[in-house]
Amino acid sequence: MGTIAVIGAGSWGTALAVLLARKGFQVNLWARRREVAAELEEKKENKAYLPGVKLPAGIRPTIDLQAATREASLVVFSVPSHAVRLTARQVKPFLSPGTIVVNTAKGLELDTKKRLSQVLAEEGFTRVAVLSGPSHAEEVGRGLPTTVVVAAADRDVAAYVQDIFMDPTFRVYTNPDVAGVEFGGALKNIIALATGIADGLGLGDNARAALMTRGIAEITRLGVALGGKAMTFAGLSGIGDLIVTCTSMYSRNRRAGIQLGEGKALAEVLAGMGMVVEGVRTTAAARDLAYQYQIRMPITEEIYQVLYKGKPVRDCVAALMERPRTHEVETGIW
Repeated sequence: MGTIAVIGAGSWGTALAVLLARKGFQVNLWARRREVAAELEEKKENKAYLPGVKLPAGIRPTIDLQAATREASLVVFSVPSHAVRLTARQVKPFLSPGTIVVNTAKGLELDTKKRLSQVLAEEGFTRVAVLSGPSHAEEVGRGLPTTVVVAAADRDVAAYVQDIFMDPTFRVYTNPDVAGVEFGGALKNIIALATGIADGLGLGDNARAALMTRGIAEITRLGVALGGKAMTFAGLSGIGDLIVTCTSMYSRNRRAGIQLGEGKALAEVLAGMGMVVEGVRTTAAARDLAYQYQIRMPITEEIYQVLYKGKPVRDCVAALMERPRTHEVETGIW
């Protein structure tokens, strides 16, 4: 089997490296910080980001991007969304033309509002796939059953990546709707912030269910307006990812929302998380897109007001509940 480079040694990059190494691949795992790479090498565990999961043989930690990507037949990007473009520029000189790149970050580039596969294409990568779906690193690392989707414009690329990752504990479907898969994975983090806030306020199961249901409606409206297929949002990268992110304590976005609902300031919440909360940046990007394309996204608007304008969370609840009456299912995208 060939060598695979995993760029990013956070929880998700480490979990995917573990999955691939268990399959017998040689995995070069690139860490940005020297101390993380040293711990991976010495302790055979990522105690900072994925404690309790031992690294199998076959994982080679490194802080050298050139060494990580040398002779790699596949490169997996597991860096935060805001770091994708810079990382792509740093990695590109070391890759052979046509190397397949798999992006696993779930977000939008804040400045350009572009999907991350579009960012990679702009940086010169021609064979790009997206891996998404309900997949907490903590469970993948432990080998618990997980099902995801890989999207690529080139069906052969999608099938190749599917074969690489497919495992008895990690089932992979393919989907040609790259835009839909990326928007589903990115936008659900906004709704997870909202359900977390509701939980922090003690609003109950009914409120959480309502936010999730109306959340997928506005995710679908924006995603379809920007090229996604409606049915994709009913799949693993839409409803599937939404359910797990809005209900699990593994979800950083939900945990951040809970703390906001309990009255903590955003700066305090982010400082205590220790990991990137993708929904914060995505909320700003999605709100801009909603205004640009005139898409109704009331939940996203209220979360934006909380995050960026300091609006009290209880005022947001009232704003959502007291909106003008309407039908649940309208003509076109509900």
